This record gives sequence, structure tokens and C-alpha cells, in this order.
Amino acid sequence: MDPNLLSAGQLAAALRAGEVTAVELAESAIERIGKYDGAVNAICVPDFGRALDAARAADAARARGEDGPLLGVPITVKESFNAAGLPTTWGLPPFAGFVPTQDALPVARLKAAGAVLLGKTNVPLALGDLQTYNDIYGTTANPFDLARTPGGSSGGSAAALAAGFGALSMGSDIGGSLRTPAHFCGVYAHKPSYRLLPSRGHTPPPAPALPTEVDLAVIGPMARSAADLGVLLDLLAEPDPLTLGVAYELRLPPARHERLAEFRVLVLEDHPDMPTSASVRAGLARVAATLTAAGARVDHGSALLPDLTESARLYLRLLFATFGTNFPAEVYERFGRLLADLAPDDDSLHAARVRGTRLSYRDWFAADLARERQRHAWRAVFAEYDVVLCPVSPTPAFPHDHSPHQQLRHVLVDGAEHPYGDQLVWAGLATLPGLPATVVPTGLDDAGLPVGVQLVGPMFEDRTPLRLAELLEREMGGFTAPDLERG
Repeated sequence: MDPNLLSAGQLAAALRAGEVTAVELAESAIERIGKYDGAVNAICVPDFGRALDAARAADAARARGEDGPLLGVPITVKESFNAAGLPTTWGLPPFAGFVPTQDALPVARLKAAGAVLLGKTNVPLALGDLQTYNDIYGTTANPFDLARTPGGSSGGSAAALAAGFGALSMGSDIGGSLRTPAHFCGVYAHKPSYRLLPSRGHTPPPAPALPTEVDLAVIGPMARSAADLGVLLDLLAEPDPLTLGVAYELRLPPARHERLAEFRVLVLEDHPDMPTSASVRAGLARVAATLTAAGARVDHGSALLPDLTESARLYLRLLFATFGTNFPAEVYERFGRLLADLAPDDDSLHAARVRGTRLSYRDWFAADLARERQRHAWRAVFAEYDVVLCPVSPTPAFPHDHSPHQQLRHVLVDGAEHPYGDQLVWAGLATLPGLPATVVPTGLDDAGLPVGVQLVGPMFEDRTPLRLAELLEREMGGFTAPDLERG
């Protein structure tokens, strides 16, 4: 098989066995990017010269008897992570010339593990869309269908992995930004428990790379295999030495089970605020059938679940409270006018977004307390179940839509129009309470588009959904490469 389509674990094994060199892997990846990325546009900031230097250094280190978890493995990172000497713009044209001088902590850790950084992957403007396009770097396409989006905001990373441009990537997630692109592009991703992975240096320009945390937001790994996600989690989850690392060491619980038959799984197919397409339902059914055949306990409902309607509105209020802090003054004022026009009894998802943008600290504090009640309800769920299996997004990848106002866009679910922003309800299921969620590809639908599902686990028990993802990959098969020759 083409080495560009192998997992990081397979490449690391081949490197240790002397079957290939780091330089050969880097050169092969660079050649493939040159051949196919003109159409996909995933790698927005190539760094091939330094990548080849790093590959030579990796080969020299191995010749001296050294090793590392990723020594010589080619990777990418999302453009929003600082990498010394490369631009970090977040797609914002005023910062097209901003070049940090220091690696983000996650990037530094990946390099210390021996990874060879090929370059950075494309993002939407300010990381604020379920698609990936901006005026600096242009539009990233889905490798399975160039007329469709790879998702956002880690769409460049997902597209790069699907296309064979590096074995691993790093992304971030506050509104499904790791999970939706993985689902749309047929790869794996893991949204870790909130605050588990330190994110210092995942910073909008020109802000200094201080160890701050953004409410709801996480960084996380993306890969072509489930096992690789766990490798990256182990590399990145040590506390930041500037903050918690002064006093704490990492001690994640092991996975609850090691066999499919031992897992207790709650399946959610429907959300009260958004229908689920037939393609996504079929993906869920394939996973549920695999679990049932293996002897796992599979239930399709539970009275223990928090109220999903309340959860969605609470998530959107807190999400848009975070977004609103960075909105330009004219946008923030426009939301003020929208708020004034809302009927007091309007309980729609649109109203939750508008109210969140103008949330006072008093109201934010009340919402935060309500979140803690939801979090406690999830503890009861995970006393009964090990994992919740549910959609990542209501549909597979949708066609590019660059109309300027997201609130006026729509997404088609089996032919029916629904508000574009309402897709976020499934992302919010895990994001609001800070739960870990692993995306697993389930195969292609009848249109040839990837379909994934998310495995939501108990907070700080990230190894449980990750282990289930590994077992499902063995049982069902995993990554399917797109036909890039077909375009």
C-alpha cells in the first residue's frame, strides 16, 4: 500500500524495522501534496525545506540508536497553532504577516517526539465556520467530492489526512471543529475532556502565547487510525509546566473494558431540535449491529439522559457568549438589535444564539451553574453505560456555501431545509459538559461520502471511547481512501 495512506503506528514500525527512512517518507508525502493538493488545498502553509531537514535529523538519530514515539513520522498541524517561523493568521487578512517565533506547546511536544512537520492546514475565518475557506488561503475541498466541504474549522487537517498528506494532524474543537471534519472526510478524531490537553500557543494573532483557557474549547488529535489518537493523547496530555504541571502529574484511568462484549452502549439517533439523515442513521445502525453481534449491551433510550432540548440551548448560549467576546463592535451591536427584536417567549435555537452573544456575567454565571447540573446528570448516565453512541452531525458533507451571513444559510437533511447553525446540537452534546468524544468512520454512504459517528465517554475517562474506537476499527475496518485521480 502507498505509505502515505498508512497509519502513524504502521509508519513508526516500518521506520524501526529499517524498511523505510524518514527522508523517504517526507519526500513521498511532499510529492503527493504537489500532485494532489492543487485541487484539495489542504496544506496552506507548506514547510518542506525544514521538514526534509527534520527527516534527515530523525534518520541520523535512529542511526545512533535513538527512538521516539513519532521519530520520522510526517505530520501536519492546523494553521491556528503557532509554529516558529510560520505564519499564524486564523484566516484573518489583517494578520497575514504575523509570524510567531516560538512553537505552541503541543507543536513543541510533537517535535520532541520526533515528528516531521510538513506544514500547516487551512482554516475558516477566525475558526468560525463548519466549512474551511478564507481570503488568505482560499477554499479547502473534500477529497471525496471537491464540490463539498471537508467541514470546519479543522477541515484542512481532515482533508489532509484523507488525501494522504501526513499521517497525523492536530486540530481544535468548540463547535465540533475536530469531529465534523473527521466525519465528513472519513478519518478519526478525538475531542478530549475539557482542559485535559494544554493549548498554550493555540492563540489568535497577535495575542501572546499565554497559558489561558477558553470556555468550552479544546485541542485534539486527528488520524487515520484509532490507535494513533491514543498515542497523541499520551504525548499531549501532560499538564502545562507553567501552570498545573507545577503541582500535578497525569494519571488518566484505563479503559473500562478491553473486549467489545463488555461494553454497555447507549445509542442516540434522534435530537428534538434536528432530524438525522438516512445516511447517518445507517452509519449508527452499522456500529450498533457490530456491537450487538459481539455481545455488547446496546440500549436505544434511557430516562437518565439530561434534557437534550435544554442542553442544546444552554450550549449555544455559552458558545455564543464566548464568540461574542471577540466579535467586532459592529457585529456585536447587530446582535444587540436582534436581541431587542426577540419575543420574550422565543425559545428557538436562534434565540439561544442571540441571547448568548449579549449575555451578562450574572446570566453567564447562572448558565454555568445549569451546566454543572447537566454535568452531574451525565455522571448518572455513565454509571449505567460506558459510552454513548450518537451522530456527529445530521448529514454527510454538504456542498460549499460561502454566502456571507451564516444565520441565513440552510442545510438539507434528506431534502428538507433546516437552519445552518442548528447542526451544532450534536457537537454540543459532549462539548457543554466537557466530555470526551471519539469519531469513528463507518464507511461510505450511497453517494460515496464518508459517514462517521461519535463515541461519547465519561469525563476524564478518555481511554474508554478511544479503546472502543480501536476495537470497532478491528471489527468493521476503518479509513477508506478517496480516489484523488478521479478528482
